[in-house]
Amino acid sequence: MKTLFKNYIDTFKGLSTEVWWLALITFVNRAGTMVIPFLTLYLKEDLKFSLTEVSLIMAAFGLGSVAGSWIGGKLTDKIGYYKVMVRSLLSTGLLFIVLQYLNTFYSLCIGIFLVMTVADTFRPAMFVAMSVYSKPENKTRSVTLIRLAINLGFSAGPAVGGLIITFLGYSGLFWVDGITCILATILLMMVLNPRVAKPIDNLEIENPVSIYKDKPFWIFFIAMIIFGIIFMQYFSTMPLYYKEVHGLTELQIGILLGLNGFFIFLLEMPLIKWLEDSKYSKIGLTLLGLLLTTISFYLLNITSWIGILIIGMLFVTVGEMIGFPFSNAFAMDRAKKGKSGEYLSMYVMAFAIANVFGHSGGLKLVATVGYANTWYIMAGLGLVGILLLLYLKRVLISKNELT
Repeated sequence: MKTLFKNYIDTFKGLSTEVWWLALITFVNRAGTMVIPFLTLYLKEDLKFSLTEVSLIMAAFGLGSVAGSWIGGKLTDKIGYYKVMVRSLLSTGLLFIVLQYLNTFYSLCIGIFLVMTVADTFRPAMFVAMSVYSKPENKTRSVTLIRLAINLGFSAGPAVGGLIITFLGYSGLFWVDGITCILATILLMMVLNPRVAKPIDNLEIENPVSIYKDKPFWIFFIAMIIFGIIFMQYFSTMPLYYKEVHGLTELQIGILLGLNGFFIFLLEMPLIKWLEDSKYSKIGLTLLGLLLTTISFYLLNITSWIGILIIGMLFVTVGEMIGFPFSNAFAMDRAKKGKSGEYLSMYVMAFAIANVFGHSGGLKLVATVGYANTWYIMAGLGLVGILLLLYLKRVLISKNELT
């Protein structure tokens, strides 16, 4: 056991102090965004909106994420990642506090759009910062550490969120979200100010290639939208499925979703370290992650046994652990051709676009064809993404660019 623990700790060695600080800031911020997994429940159960209205509000959520990701990339290339991160975190905290006072359909559409626009300017800037503060050989593990922080925060967040809803109601979530974003801002200003944090891999490209001419990246981009659409069902339609079909409470839903972050915290870094040392390419591993996520939806229709929910969560968790770090590392590799902010904002935007179609599309499918058919459709969509990644792998091999 002692040797196993030592080997686990060794997988974290070599990462810079700045990446560790960035991970802590991300953890504080992520733990505070506990309202997000409960947003569909809040809109439907507390504010009594119909599924159609909820789907439209969630579409505003996704559109805000798209706008924020694009703006964040542009601002990062123009004014730098530090200023973007500080302004995004502070403004998001204030907007979360205000959001609880909105209770009409149109005000919530506008409010959630603004919150997500401001909040998601942070993500491209954070990925650029992470790349700048990482040695080239450590970038995938740096991505993994940030994801561990996100998922550890997400593991704690929903469970605490379920307790807050039980004892304080939904309004308590908005206060906690806002305050934790503000605390994350203060921490960021203390430890990652450019006056004290020095870049490690601040590569400047003299003649950057436009991302719009990088055809392999756009195949990858479409596949990531598909990956995002099916994965995000676990945080929009899936909580409703847990409640309406299997009768779980908010606290039980929070614990089940929290298992995702818990297993990622325990297993992702050793798994990534092992896979980094293997012969598999980043695109091949991304494909494997998408395959496992796709299988998780098919499993839900095999039986009504409640244990299948845990098995499905395990499949999607392993798929996420493999697919997302290596897809992110692939995007960072391609970013060396052009502007980092532009490339990484498009990577983030793929998932933002998935927010637009994933949340609202999933809810509309549930309303029209039911949960079982929705899961089959998601599995079919995942198969399309798998075929795209297989094609991309062939293209990269032909160009001798497979890494």
